Amino acid sequence: MNRLPYLLLAWLTAVAPLRAQTRWTLVWSDEFDGPANSAPDQSKWTYDLGGGGWGNHELEVYTDLRENSFLDGKGNLVIRAQRSTSGGYTSARLKTQGKFSTAYGKIEARIKLPYGQGVWPAFWMLGSDIDSIGWPGCGEIDVMENIGREPLLTHGSLHGPGYPAQVITARYELPDHRPYHEAFHVFTIEWAADKIEFFVDAARYESVTPASMPAKAKWVFDHPFFILLNSAVGGDWPGNPNSSTVFPQEMLVDHVRVWKPVQPD
Repeated sequence: MNRLPYLLLAWLTAVAPLRAQTRWTLVWSDEFDGPANSAPDQSKWTYDLGGGGWGNHELEVYTDLRENSFLDGKGNLVIRAQRSTSGGYTSARLKTQGKFSTAYGKIEARIKLPYGQGVWPAFWMLGSDIDSIGWPGCGEIDVMENIGREPLLTHGSLHGPGYPAQVITARYELPDHRPYHEAFHVFTIEWAADKIEFFVDAARYESVTPASMPAKAKWVFDHPFFILLNSAVGGDWPGNPNSSTVFPQEMLVDHVRVWKPVQPD
């Protein structure tokens, strides 16, 4: 029997996934290099400030003070949530609104998460038209969320108008079952006009397309979004801290990077 056709087919099957891989070019990043205790790059980041619950009955007040957000001098951004002597909480919520936004691409951050009941770190995106159209019409992409009572799980989610319970979501558990706060992990989306895929450490765990969405859920991921990093305290989803929660809690961000696909020649 002539085995050449079968060997050729096997070779083509093996190399096809390599040919299908997208090639990327870096278009924006922050590596958080800088002196210890210095501020994040003001040409790239601004802040949400204040309290009031942020629509989720959260407890923290967001500040732009160095006690809540700073570079550690080792290539990381630190977002520190802490409790005051009076029992209140402060933290930081950084965003690229008005400084950088993107429509489509590969958006990634390498993060070591905080931990504890009532602690709620997130790496996410909001539609740049939020000031004119509001939420959820602007759309929201949660590249990563974690809540303290789930130290082994992170979530990737989409929010938009008409969504059941306001969200489409999936979760990812690390295969070694080690808590997320014990090491850095890479959280990524690959976003195209007709698909958003979610990854942890290059493992894909969720893919959403307009066709896969529930009835009446509108696809609002066709315009620029800006990036946010924050660590909330308390709220409807994570619940409030309790006697087991240790403060301060630190979210360490090694980098945030945005790529665009390389156009074929």
